[in-house]
Amino acid sequence: MEPGGDATLRPPARPPGGGPARACVIGAGSSGITAVKALRERAIPFDCFEASDRIGGNWVLGNPNGMSSAYSTLYINTSRERMEYSDFPMPTSYPDFPRHDQIARYFNDYVDHFGLRERITFDTPVRRVTRRDGLWEVTVEGGERRRYEAVLVANGHHWDPRWPEPPIAGAFAGETIHAHHYKDPSQLRGRRVVVVGMGNSAMDIAVDASYHAASTTLVARRGVHIVPKYVLGKPLDARVHPSRVPFTWGLRLMQPMLRVTVGPMERYGLPRPEHRLGQTHPTVSGRILDRLAHGTITVKPPIEELAGERVRYVDGSEQDADLVVFCTGYKITFPFFEESLLSAPDNCLELYKRVFAPDLPGLAFIGFVQPWGAIMPLAELQSRLVGDQLRGDYALPSRAQMHRDIQRMLRRQRRRYVASKRHTIQVDFANYAIELQDERRAGGERARQARQARGAPGARGAPGARGAPGARGAPGARGARSTGDVHRGAYSPARATLLHRAPGRDPGRGRVGGS
Repeated sequence: MEPGGDATLRPPARPPGGGPARACVIGAGSSGITAVKALRERAIPFDCFEASDRIGGNWVLGNPNGMSSAYSTLYINTSRERMEYSDFPMPTSYPDFPRHDQIARYFNDYVDHFGLRERITFDTPVRRVTRRDGLWEVTVEGGERRRYEAVLVANGHHWDPRWPEPPIAGAFAGETIHAHHYKDPSQLRGRRVVVVGMGNSAMDIAVDASYHAASTTLVARRGVHIVPKYVLGKPLDARVHPSRVPFTWGLRLMQPMLRVTVGPMERYGLPRPEHRLGQTHPTVSGRILDRLAHGTITVKPPIEELAGERVRYVDGSEQDADLVVFCTGYKITFPFFEESLLSAPDNCLELYKRVFAPDLPGLAFIGFVQPWGAIMPLAELQSRLVGDQLRGDYALPSRAQMHRDIQRMLRRQRRRYVASKRHTIQVDFANYAIELQDERRAGGERARQARQARGAPGARGAPGARGAPGARGAPGARGARSTGDVHRGAYSPARATLLHRAPGRDPGRGRVGGS
């Protein structure tokens, strides 16, 4: 049934006797499932709609919803301990850098461990989300409409391919695909392959091609810093520690180590980067430099023109090719919003703390960040923040304050990163995790002050109330230690988020942190 037809319209349900607002979570990928957990733990009534017949989103190879960009040779480029949720460690039997199916299994185990599966409605794409009469009206496949006071958007940002802009001149007689549609090395076997891009997917596909294709060419539109997965016998990201020291300073300390272990990019036939390490999203690969050093991959400058079976480059050289793979990133897209309501032009999404839409009350976004590290622990912290807001334990600042904060963030972003549509949602992992925890504490204090102003100093969330700012433990985090320890780098209530395991802690499964 088309939206707006004679569909069932359900009001926002509330528990008996009133209580928190009902919410809708869009998507059950790695961000959506931790949002579901945060709402369930806070007893906030919600629905979660997933377009696929399974959870896991981008990490499910061949996901029936068509939105997965996973391929059969995909391994994570963030180490296991940095990717895991704080209260559900990955199995220690997993390698430091697990394969895609191990990650998908981990998400399934997470959902089943916390009893979340029955709270997710599968095979139900969200078709439209509109604002009406102060509520959010959500229309799902089939035309059914439901109303909510809050919507948590977790549909991901690695599923809508972005092609070269402007398009490359000419016409190609061979095959062109986006990295999103690369699934297996059999697509490369015996072919003359050209891979366009210098990001993580481009490195993986070029390495695959170097083993299976007749020839492999890597088109470097600009220089990048390629960093290995291991440095001095440990995962590189395990050497990054949480602190108040700017992340860029940590990168400067890392550079001498990389100069010794990796050397200049020009040594491998790659163009010299024109930016400092950390000014772009990292290209992490433990294999590409080896294949370049062995001559199995040829590096070329940008493509000037496609001409039949020939690929011509800006340096005047050309070659025959059968397949061109464009690893040119993704667009941030919300097919269920009218563009006049909300969109992300040039991948720019202006959100308070990268979560809240200041002018659209009740609308939050989970997982729309691109860290040097994994999104999952950050999505977990974002979900807790939104859950606290819906429960009344966290209050946003004024709209004017939120807009000022967003403008400050945008100015920092422009100074910090190379101007690119890829870097509009880039964050420094540990610094952003600390920022979210600071904001949770500050918003808890705003909520407490608002309750006192209403004459309810003993209301839930006042000092001493369980899970409230001022209560024993981290803001709203039962069983966690003081956030002061987080700032000193001694302990993190989101263990995976800030990279530390406490000495002697059992690394097996189980609840190890508060929510």
